[in-house]
Amino acid sequence: MAITLTQNAAQHIGRYLEKRGHGLGLRLGVRTTGCSGMAYKLEYVDEPDSQDQVFEQHGIKIFVDPKSMPYLDGTQLDYAREGLNEGFKFSNPNEKATCGCGESFTV
Repeated sequence: MAITLTQNAAQHIGRYLEKRGHGLGLRLGVRTTGCSGMAYKLEYVDEPDSQDQVFEQHGIKIFVDPKSMPYLDGTQLDYAREGLNEGFKFSNPNEKATCGCGESFTV
């Protein structure tokens, strides 16, 4: 079971943690929402949960709760700029379909 992070994503997260002035890393999880059923959620981690799985790449820690892990196993988190748009991109081998707006997915 693993979550991977590209160099671009790690640099982006690192810059924001530095600007913020504190934090241990980023929490990646899923929540029920949208037309396809699930959506990714990201939040800073100041206090880790004892049940979190922690993945570290490029000096950045990613925390994942046990309930989200089966949906996220094998996911690569990237950060990309395309034209005027920029943001995190999730390459998740567990996704079966995504909604038309790209905000939610099904496993």
